[in-house]
Amino acid sequence: MTIDALAPWYVWIKSAHLIGAFAWMAGLFYLPRLFVYHCQVPVGSVQSELFKVMERRLLRAIMNPAMIWVWTFGVLLVLTPGVVDWKAGWWHGKMLGLLAMTWFHHDLGLARKAFERDANTRSERTWRMLNEVPTLALILIVVMVIAKPF
Repeated sequence: MTIDALAPWYVWIKSAHLIGAFAWMAGLFYLPRLFVYHCQVPVGSVQSELFKVMERRLLRAIMNPAMIWVWTFGVLLVLTPGVVDWKAGWWHGKMLGLLAMTWFHHDLGLARKAFERDANTRSERTWRMLNEVPTLALILIVVMVIAKPF
């Protein structure tokens, strides 16, 4: 199903989608890095409390709205005639990357709540490794959408 009325707005919808994706990716790259630094400071310290504020604001003010923005304009893109060839395999690869990003986003949200309660169970090293997840999802999505290898 597509909506013909969206066709003239395609470039604007795509632009909005990409702007949201850039903001979301910035947050997905930065929040795990904040967690790395947060692991390095003592629980209850002034620095720990500052990290809690930074993490909460990043997630609530930037990442959550950006994720909703990406999904909203992504759905509008899918509903625009001629944008998606449902027989092509690249579409499934892109969705896999998007779902990975969304899962990671929600995992970060749960982790932020754990840090808020001073109950983080992951090590600094784990957060350093998890910081690479958005990069892998980004590579998958860009290759699928631009190169469309299958």
